[in-house]
Parts: sequence; structure tokens; C-alpha cells
Amino acid sequence: MSSKAAPSPLVGGAYLLAGNLLLPLRLVLGWTYFSAFWRRLVLENKLDPDGAGYLGEKFNHFLPNALGIRPAIEFFVSHPELLWWKLLGFTVVEAVVGLAVMLGFMTRWMGLATALLAFGILLGAGWLGTTCLDEWQIGVLGVSAGLALVGTGGGRFSLDFWMEKRGMKIPGSRLADRLVAWALEKRGVVVVAAAVFLLTLATNQIFHGGVWGKLHNLSVKPRVELSEAHLDGGALGVTLYRVEGADVYGSFAIALRVLDATGVEVAAWDQQALAGLAPTAIENRYVAKVKPGAHSLMLPLGAKAEVRFESDGLKRLRAGSYRVELEDISGASWATTLEVP
Repeated sequence: MSSKAAPSPLVGGAYLLAGNLLLPLRLVLGWTYFSAFWRRLVLENKLDPDGAGYLGEKFNHFLPNALGIRPAIEFFVSHPELLWWKLLGFTVVEAVVGLAVMLGFMTRWMGLATALLAFGILLGAGWLGTTCLDEWQIGVLGVSAGLALVGTGGGRFSLDFWMEKRGMKIPGSRLADRLVAWALEKRGVVVVAAAVFLLTLATNQIFHGGVWGKLHNLSVKPRVELSEAHLDGGALGVTLYRVEGADVYGSFAIALRVLDATGVEVAAWDQQALAGLAPTAIENRYVAKVKPGAHSLMLPLGAKAEVRFESDGLKRLRAGSYRVELEDISGASWATTLEVP
């Protein structure tokens, strides 16, 4: 009796043809994930916390408008030492999954893995994209492409096929094949297709208003939230949180003013004063950091910090409500209320 394993019920016929037809998709999809590892650790070191372009800062950019996973993102960007391990593990997973998809090894399971990776990208970064809704497109296309590979397998031009022909055991292949066969019998493909399409429409609407109503793109113009304004020992403390705008370009604050109820300026800091803030005056909460620049106070996307501003004028404030206003170099401004008891 031959010791070779029985061939998979989904290795020939229409399934083989479908897998052959999706070869270009499999190679491109695999490379998009493997190339993440290639860019971060081979071409450059993007996992150096002290280096330019640290991946942790990019991950921090997702935070303000992530869908459903914001608490998890905030936890990691608040704990830099854990974030590094998370990014390393994620990069290794992307490398393994991407390479396996290109080779066509455990194709159905790796297709599911790519769909899950893309789903995570969609939830975290689907709101980003200055021109073509870049991250949303990457996410929804990755989910649908990965699930397509779950259904078709790798086809003739895959390591799975090569191993099947030689009677070699592919880990998890029998279970994957049975699940796919069962889903096809129960018209599960229609359910999956409908679910993916609804996910596409829902996230397009939530992130960009792309189905009905007014279109919006949170990556175009910077927006900074001011909160928790208070006086402490004659200094103004206020929390600054950059929540919108391009992830590759900072917000550059050139003025901060405190105005009384009649609009009269009672304290102010110009761009030189903001650029000259001492590091001890800024208490950053995340990996992306608010910091003084050459000519302004720089606020990268996702950065949140409590900043202290000192002025003799603050010591003479009477009880009442005041307006704290931050001005960006673009001319945009944002404000919060300061209550002086």
C-alpha cells in the first residue's frame, strides 16, 4: 500500500483552474505583505525607535480616528517598550504570510491570514489617505483578495500543488479544503461576498462619506483639539491633540493667545516663543511627540501632550472665562475655554 496521502478533493478541475487564474493576484498580494518586512528591516531599519521614520510613529498616526481598535492602539503607543515588540512580531508575521502566499504554501490558510491582516489595517488606517483614500482601498482590497485565495487555493503554480502531487502532507490542508467545500455547498460564498461588500460600503461611509451625504477626507487639513486648560502656579497648562491632517506632514503652531470675554488679548506667545519652549514644558503621552521646531511648535498626527506656557500676564487674571486659541501656520485656529476661579 502506498504511503502517499490521498489527493485533496479541491486540487483539480475547476478549483485548479481558478487558482491558476488568480496567480497574478496571489503574487502581488503576497509581495504587498512581504515587502513590508523588506522595507522595514532590509532596505532600511524602520524599527529603530531613535531613527527617522520609526514605524511606531506611523502606528501612532492611526490613533485619532481608528474604528473599533482605538483602545488597543492607544495602549501600545502609551507603552513604547511593548510597542516595539508588537511591531517586530507584526512585521515577522507579514513576512511569513507574504512569502507563503507568493509560494502558494498553505494557500487557503494564508489567504485567510492576509484577509485578517488587511482587516486590521482597514480598521486602524482606513480613514487616512490624502488623495485616493489610500489606506481604505488597501484594506478592503486586501480583505477581498485574501478571501478569494481561501476559495481557490494556489492552483497548479504553487507549492501546495507540488506537494500534493508527491503525496506530501500540507499542514491544515484537509481541514481547509473541507471547510471550503462545505461553504460552497451551503452557498457560503454568497454570504461571504455580501459581508465583504457591506464592510466596504460601511467603512467607505464611516471614514469618508463615500456612499451618501457630503464627502470628507480627514487627511487633508490639520485639526488640533485643545482641552484641560488650567492655571498652575502662574503657568497655563493645556492639552494639545492633533487628530486630523496628513500623516506625512505636521501641524506647525505659530501662536497661542489667551483672550478675555471681550476678545482682548491678556497673554500671548508668538512663533519664536513656541519654537523656544523648553522640553521640560512638554509632557508627551504617546510615541509621536509634540516638540519645538526651528520656527514653530510641531504637532505630528496622533501626538498628544500637555504643554505649559508661562507669562507674567497670567498672574494678574481675574476670575472668569477666557478663550485659549492656537493658530496654525496655515491660518487655521482652534480653541478651548479656560475657567479661572
